[in-house]
Amino acid sequence: MSDAISGPPSPQPPPAEYRIEDLAHRSGTTVRTIRAYQDRGLLPKPERRGRANVYGDTHLTRLRRIAGLLDRGYTLASIKELLDAWDAGRGLGGVLGLAAELDGPWTDEEPGRITRAELDERFGGERDDAAVEDAVRLGVLVPLPSASGEYLVPSPQELAVAAELHAAGVPLAAISGHLRELRTKVEHIAARFLDFTTEHVFHPYLGHPPTDEEATEAASLVRRLRPLAQQTVDAELARAMRTLATRYLQQHLAPAAQEPEPDTDTGAEPDTEAVVGAGTEEVLLPAGTVGAVRALVGPQNVAAFITAATEREVQARTMDELCLPARTDGSIP
Repeated sequence: MSDAISGPPSPQPPPAEYRIEDLAHRSGTTVRTIRAYQDRGLLPKPERRGRANVYGDTHLTRLRRIAGLLDRGYTLASIKELLDAWDAGRGLGGVLGLAAELDGPWTDEEPGRITRAELDERFGGERDDAAVEDAVRLGVLVPLPSASGEYLVPSPQELAVAAELHAAGVPLAAISGHLRELRTKVEHIAARFLDFTTEHVFHPYLGHPPTDEEATEAASLVRRLRPLAQQTVDAELARAMRTLATRYLQQHLAPAAQEPEPDTDTGAEPDTEAVVGAGTEEVLLPAGTVGAVRALVGPQNVAAFITAATEREVQARTMDELCLPARTDGSIP
C-alpha cells in the first residue's frame, strides 16, 4: 500500500490586528490610558499603516501585564523598570511569582457558603436583618449576586465562634462590637509584624525593582514567614488566657457563690479582701482599698502593686532610721 498523500499544510491565521479602540475594549482600559502608556514608554509604538495605527497581541499582552502589576500595588515607574528588564531578556517569572505569593491566602481555612435560611436557623431561628447587614459590612458575610439569598463566608471559623457566643447568651450587637475592637488590635499586631520582618528580613530587596532571582528568594521567604504571625499570636493568646482566665473568673464568680464571712481569728469584717501572691502569706486589706487598686492597675496586678508600694514604704522608713542619728548629733545641717 502506498502512503496516503497529505495535502498542503494549513495556512497559519494572520496575526491579530486592532485599532486603538478595539485594543482598549479587549484590554479593559481606555484609549487615553493606552496613549499615556505609550508616552511613558510602557507600551511599544503601534505599526503605522497609512494614516492608521495598528496594534497586535503583543500590545494586548503588555496591557494585561501592566494591569496585573498595578493591581498588586506596583507604581508605573516600577512597572517600567520591570518591563524594561523583561524586554532585555531578564524575565519576570520571579517577580510575578512573588506577586502571586503575596496575593495568596494567609490561612489554610477554606471559605464556605450559607443561605439566609441556614443563617437564621444557626442563630436561634429568628430573622435579624440588622445583624446580617452588620455582618456584611464587617465582611463576615459576602452576598453572592449570582445566588439570591446566599452568602460567601470567608472564615467559617469566625462565623462558628459568633454562633457559639450567641448561643451562650451574647447579643449579636455585642459580638459585632467586640469583633470591631478585636480587628483594630489585630491589624495593629499585623502591621508591627510586617514592620519587624521588613526591617530585619526583606530590607535587601527594598529600594529597587528586584531581579528575577531576588524576587524568587523573597517569595520563598514570604512562604516561610506567612504562618509565623498566626502561630505567635496563637501562642501568646494561649499564654495570656492561661495566666488571666482562672484568676479573672475566680474573682467574678466566687463572690457570687459564697459571701465572705468574718474571720474569727483576726476579727476581720466582711468588707475586707485577701491579697495573696505566690510564695506569700495571706494579708487582709479593706475592700475599698483593694477595689481602688484594682481599678487603677487591673485585677491581675493588684498583689504586685500593693507589694511594690509596701516595699517602697519599708525602704523609706529604713532610710529615715539610718539618717536619724545624723540629725540628732547635728552632723548634717
